[in-house]
Amino acid sequence: MNTDILRKTILFKGLDETELACALAALRSYQKIYRKGEAVFRAGSVTGCMGLVLSGSVTIESNDMWGSRTILGLAGAGEFFAETYALLRREPMMVDVTANESCRILFLELGSWMDRPAAEPWQAKFLGNLLAVLAHKNLALSERSFHTSPKTARGRILAYLNSVSLRQHSREFDIPFDRQQMADYLNLERTALSKELGKMRREGILSFKKNHFTIL
Repeated sequence: MNTDILRKTILFKGLDETELACALAALRSYQKIYRKGEAVFRAGSVTGCMGLVLSGSVTIESNDMWGSRTILGLAGAGEFFAETYALLRREPMMVDVTANESCRILFLELGSWMDRPAAEPWQAKFLGNLLAVLAHKNLALSERSFHTSPKTARGRILAYLNSVSLRQHSREFDIPFDRQQMADYLNLERTALSKELGKMRREGILSFKKNHFTIL
């Protein structure tokens, strides 16, 4: 395995090659490839593993029995998912994790590792990094609440695009969602989203082509 992408992630920050090898062995790491649309985890399942996206991306979404979907987030290359459930181990997942495109996932078994005594130097580094991952995920979930709290479609769209612009330090940027995914993320009907985007373009507020946006 090419360990370059691992050492660039928050989770393995500060670990040298030997420590990284020990961590991967202790966490019983393994890889799996998924096709677009394939389920990685399903709601109701229980897992002791967290996932690291090595290539491609996955969506974290809530699907109810009436067919309504809400996208809670997207994890791309170098990002993580299911870490909270992996730590809790016995808590049924409330979300589905689905391959957004062809992707390769590295799974890390946190459940068994948490039962081991922290006797090796890499474990302290790893634990500190894991706390940082959890903090980042909590921030991302809080951010989504800001995006969906406005009452109007325009308010939600602007809140989301403004946060992406701030994060990328540019008024011109790509978003990771197509139109349906963007609507599902913002809790909007796709027709309402498209209609409002069209209005905002005509008013000179923004321009866009597919998932490329420019705030004017």
